[in-house]
Amino acid sequence: MSESVKNTLLFVIVAALIVITGIFQSWNTALFILNMGLISAIMSMGVNLQWGFAGLFNVGVMGFIALGGLAVVLISMPPVAEAWAAGGLRILLGLALGAATIVAAILTYNRMPPGRNRVLAMLVLLAVGFFVFRAVFDGGVQAVESVDPSATGYLGGMGLPVLLSWPVGGVLAAGAAWIIGKAALGLRSDYLAIATLGIAEIIIAVIKNEDWLARGVKNVSNLPRPVPDEVDLQNTPTFVDQVQAIGMDPVPASSLFVKLGYSVHFVVVLVIIFVLAQLALKSPWGRMMRAIRDNEVAAEAMGKDVTRRHLQVFILGSAVCGIGGAMMTTLDGQLTPGTYQPLRFTFLIWVMVIVGGSGNNLGAVLGGFLIWFLWVQVEPIGAFLMTVLTSGMADDNALKLHLIDSVAHMRLLTMGLILLLMLRFSPRGLIPEK
Repeated sequence: MSESVKNTLLFVIVAALIVITGIFQSWNTALFILNMGLISAIMSMGVNLQWGFAGLFNVGVMGFIALGGLAVVLISMPPVAEAWAAGGLRILLGLALGAATIVAAILTYNRMPPGRNRVLAMLVLLAVGFFVFRAVFDGGVQAVESVDPSATGYLGGMGLPVLLSWPVGGVLAAGAAWIIGKAALGLRSDYLAIATLGIAEIIIAVIKNEDWLARGVKNVSNLPRPVPDEVDLQNTPTFVDQVQAIGMDPVPASSLFVKLGYSVHFVVVLVIIFVLAQLALKSPWGRMMRAIRDNEVAAEAMGKDVTRRHLQVFILGSAVCGIGGAMMTTLDGQLTPGTYQPLRFTFLIWVMVIVGGSGNNLGAVLGGFLIWFLWVQVEPIGAFLMTVLTSGMADDNALKLHLIDSVAHMRLLTMGLILLLMLRFSPRGLIPEK
């Protein structure tokens, strides 16, 4: 079987699984799997850029995805005028003073000769700057968070179209990646992994605890959407007449229409990112990145700036993850910082890359769809199998109760089993790198 036929067959199988879900469960579930599969494929390509192209072991994917979600709130939500009047400008002034303190410390370090005086000057500058920053910033935060905290208690956003938040999410993630990369990319791979994991947790902690930014764990709901609302569609005579003409109920039809609208947007973004990633892979830059990945010492001997190239690909991959995070938050319609967990937003994305095929963009897309399908469907399939296997047992049988209660852990068991099987029988993934 040729490689192109095999790859086509794999995608056909995944498409068939989604269609079967629509036939035997519901088309709403099938479209949900499709939309989240598209988003997962984008996130998987972001990690593949870092690991597959350059061998960078980033286990802080969750943080960049969360920054993408934060961008949706900052861009699309309307500003809270009362909060801005109460302390918005004071918060901005405090942030500016904090940034100025850091810049001043850097300039002091660079311009003063090495020695005790330089260290002392930096310590004094940072200490004074910190207390001035907190004196200005904290008062503004308290004023903003006291403005109707049950409904707002934050500054809001810019009130711009939500689609604009997707590239902005990529920019936010790229900015964080630049800062992280400057500090951590000189580390060995295992230390880089620890650093990125820790920084991702810091990002989540900031989003959870800084209520003035995005309401913290109180969440921001009713985010603007790039597609019509279901209720508005159900109250639109033209839409109602059209769906009734083909024999459909307007209520489920409106939900399907909205999900298809999201699918169209997500497909466009996925195609753009995939084409750009393929062009990068086949370019001299892509060949150089793989040469650095395979042998850093030889690449350095040929005059390549390894750290700079690592920083480039780290920023690009993180930006793609940020775009995916913004798309996911838009689909959810709310920002819920408490749901950002490493298992879901780091481990699962890595499984997608490994199963699909590290270093192959097509494999990353396949892995995103396949693993997300299994993540959603393993639990109901497991519940069905356990019910069938224990059908001959009494309802109060201890073994039956234990097996049925174990269904909740089927996802983790399945992901671990898939990883073991892939590493044993196909360590390069379903669509390996050429």
